[in-house]
Formats: sequence, C-alpha cells, structure tokens
Amino acid sequence: MNKIKTLFTAATLALSLASCGGSDLDVAPSGVLTEEQVSNSENVDALIIAAYSYLGNDHYTAPNFLWPTGNLRAGDAHKGGNGPGDIFAYHALSLYQPIVPDMESFPPDLIDLNNKKWVRNYTGISRANSALAVIANAPDAIENSAAKQSELRFIRSIFYFDLKIHHKHIPWIDETLTQDQILSATNRELSDQELWDKIAADFEFAANNLPQTQKDVGRASALSAKAYLAKTLLYQAYEQNELHQVININKDKLVKVVALVDEIEEAGVYDLFDDYANNFLFESENGKESVFAIQRSLNDGSPDGRGSWPSALNAPMAGGFGCCGFHVPTENFVNAFKTDQQGLPLFDSFNDFNYDMTTDSVDPRLDHTVAMEGKPFKYDENLIHGGDSWARAPGIYGNFTAMKDLEHPDCSCRGENGPFPIFSLNTPLIRYADVLLWKAEALIELDRYDEALPIINRIRERAKNSTGKLHNASIYNMGLYTSFDSKEQARAALRFERRLELGLEGHRFFDLVRWGIAKETIDSYLAIEAVRKPYLVDAIFTKGKHEYLPIPNQQMILSGGSYTQNPGY
Repeated sequence: MNKIKTLFTAATLALSLASCGGSDLDVAPSGVLTEEQVSNSENVDALIIAAYSYLGNDHYTAPNFLWPTGNLRAGDAHKGGNGPGDIFAYHALSLYQPIVPDMESFPPDLIDLNNKKWVRNYTGISRANSALAVIANAPDAIENSAAKQSELRFIRSIFYFDLKIHHKHIPWIDETLTQDQILSATNRELSDQELWDKIAADFEFAANNLPQTQKDVGRASALSAKAYLAKTLLYQAYEQNELHQVININKDKLVKVVALVDEIEEAGVYDLFDDYANNFLFESENGKESVFAIQRSLNDGSPDGRGSWPSALNAPMAGGFGCCGFHVPTENFVNAFKTDQQGLPLFDSFNDFNYDMTTDSVDPRLDHTVAMEGKPFKYDENLIHGGDSWARAPGIYGNFTAMKDLEHPDCSCRGENGPFPIFSLNTPLIRYADVLLWKAEALIELDRYDEALPIINRIRERAKNSTGKLHNASIYNMGLYTSFDSKEQARAALRFERRLELGLEGHRFFDLVRWGIAKETIDSYLAIEAVRKPYLVDAIFTKGKHEYLPIPNQQMILSGGSYTQNPGY
C-alpha cells in the first residue's frame, strides 16, 4: 500500500480544458482548471498520480486483477458465488459459448462487464493522454518532461496491454489525435504486430528516460519498464494469424527478451524472496520481488478507497470474512501440485485422481495458493478452513478457497463495505519470478534449454524451502530437474512451472493463448472437470474464436461501423 499523494478532482483528471467563445460565455467554469493552470511541473505530477490511481480504481466488475478472464477461462478456477445466475457474465466465461458481443443481454445482471472493462481501460488511457498533451503543449514549463512523459506512456501501455490480450484488435488512441480523429478511429488501422510495436515503443521510451529506481514506492522505473518491454516482446514473438493460430515464433524478439532480463538481473535491484509466502502478505509488499504492483489503499481521501475491490467477492463465507465465495480453485488446478517420488510434477497423470492430503505428496506452493478443509488459512494454525461451511455453493463449485489475493481477516489492512471485505494488499502485476520465467521460456524456444534449467530450478528451490509458515499441513516432496533431454521436455517443464508458480494470479489463460494451446488444454480440462462439476457439461471452447473476447457491442455501435468484430462473434 502506498498513499502517495492527494489526487486532483475528477473534473481536472478529465481535463476539460477547452475555453468557450462569445461575450456571454466568457466566464471561467467552476471546478475546472485551464490548460495554463496545470502547465507546470507540480500540477503535471498530480496528473501523473491521477493516472497511476486509475490502475487501482478497478472493481470486481472490471478488475485489473484478472481472476475472471485469466483464471476462470483457463480451468484453474470456478466462478463460485451462489450459482450460475450470480454474475452470469462470469459464468459465461467458464462455459465460453455464451460469450457474445452484447453481454448486457443476460439477466439478472443486465450489465455488460466486457464493455465496462473496455471503457475503464480507455478511461485510464485518456488520463495519460490528457497529461501527455499538457506536456507537449508546454514542454519548457515542465521540469524533467521526458521522465514525466515516460511515466505516462508506461501507465498508458499497461492499459493497452490489457486491452490487447483480451481483444487482440483495438483502436490506438494517443495524445496527438484530434477529437475527430478519435471518433473516426478503427480497430484495424494497425495490424496485430503493429499494435504490439506501439505498446513496446511506450515501454522502451520509459526504459530509456526513467531512473533505474524511484524514490517514491510504486512509480515506474527504467527497470520496471524494461520488464514490461520484455513481456510485450515475449507475447509479440508468438505471431498469430487471423484465427489466432501461432504461425511463427520470432527468434529476434526472443533474443531481446533474454537481453532485457539480463539487464534487469545485472542491476541487482530485484531478487526472489526467501519464502514464497512473502509475495502475498501485506507486511512484505513492495519488497525485493515486486517489479510493479498496483498500490492499494484505504482511507486515502477517495470515497471508497482503492483497496482490493477486484477481490471483494472472493473471501469465504465464514472464518470472520462475510462474503461471497467466488474464485474457487478447480480440482484440476489442485491436482497439478501433486508430485512423484522425485518431487517432480506428474505431467501426464496428475489429474487421473483427485488429491488426497493423507497420501499424496505435493509442491508446497499448493498451501500458499489454495486453502482447503482441515488446513490453516493464511498461515494461521488457529484459523482452520471449514470445508463446506466456508463455501457459498459447495455442491456446484466445491469448497476450496483461493488465498493469494486475500489477507487474514484480522489484518490491519482490512476494510469493509457492507458484507464485502477489501484489503489494502497490493496487486502484483509483475513479480521477479515471472521475469525469470520469461527468460527461461525465451531460452527454450531459442533451443538453449540447458540455460533454462538452472532458472527453473532456482524457482523450484525457493518453493522447496518455503514451508516454514505452512505448519506441516501437507506431505511435501519437492525436487529439482537434473537435465532436459529435449526442447519438448524443457517446454513442458516451463509451462507447468508457470502454472504452479503463478497460480491464480491471472496469467494462465493468456499463457495458453500465447503458446497456441488453449483449445487442447481446455478440452482436456473439461473432459474430466465436467464430470466432477456438472455445471460445465455445456462448456464448449471454439478454436479461432474464444481465444479473445468480442469487441463490446456498445463500442461497435458507437464506432458507427468503423470497428470490425473479432472472428466467430
């Protein structure tokens, strides 16, 4: 949590700076600042803070913690809640085929959450663009203008990255466009690769013009910009055709990914926590493994705070929380943590039988990620998960609880809004472990998989040693790889490692799409999970369609025919 500064008013943030002509209209509007008034370093910095704040101005209906689109669609979590009608749009994500451009058509919600997320992303982009326009129009009045532009371009392309991985084809709006150009913009003016180039250019500019570290916690630095640039290039390297099939892996982009991660490592600023648990505890946030995180806050002067509203539905129904039992880990996900006699993943057989805590050995990361009946919640041996009594609809979804985005109910970081518990626990967007795994992935695809081995083992070694807070809740058996005999074996190890290390952090579905294996992975998941959880019996993932969400119907209408809908919708 970082209560950085008091923000400008909403009117200022919208930058309603245009003056009106005519003698009867020559009156300064109240509550609105002119461009001249904000064209100084102090006020531009406040506009930058306002842009940062919008990352945390999200909600469970439009979250920047991507549990609905990253975990539900990947087979790592069930929606949860009180059944399919409880936020039906998220039920649709789990079944795939009900997803349509007009998500507002579904009762009882009658709210288009797909469109709401789109609008929030472009509102964040608008905040950044408005501040960039102020700098562009008064560069001599702004101290360190290149650095300020860098922060804004960094923030802008976080929102663009989110839009890109969700919708693929999006309109690019920057500070140079006139209002008429914005209104006539299309979502196909730039190709898939050209859009990635635009996003990469923003992060590269930031990497070249920001200090290596920042005094103010939570601000972008050259290193966090390099990390986002590496992530962008990694995604871009998997070149897709119009039906989202991976048709080429660009080796030049992968070489750049490796070089960028090398530079980040050599800086010596980031490292892995000794204990995996510290990534998900309030008292250790903004630590050495946090490359960039949404700074959550309560009692910060805003009406509802910028706490963990995306997770406001995800706490269990008991244990001192209150509500609402969403984001329930799947059997498939839990089973993935089982290990063989050597402490390695059961790549082909992990899901043959459900995990039995009395006989099955597991990777310790299971108990950092999932709370289950009879085990401590959030490392408190006096707070034992109650199974069905902690769940909202255990007969539909089961009774597991995802823990990483939640804190202990007695945490000083806790707040409430009615029955909804929220926390000022930061949302990590990039952890150092993720950065290291990008490098390992790039090395494997470059046929340098021997170099990837120690990276993956380093991640596993940390996990192996992260049992101190777990109270021996499980049978732990964690091993390291001795060698990779082939690229295919290394690739399988890397992809499994990402699922375990980054489990339920919102990355999984986008990994599957990047690798071009979403259809086969999800079909394999559904073949068994639909027997365990019959609500999934009608789930159908259509290749060439469900890798991306549709352009929201409202945006199609507002574009006046300028937008082209994604294939299959």
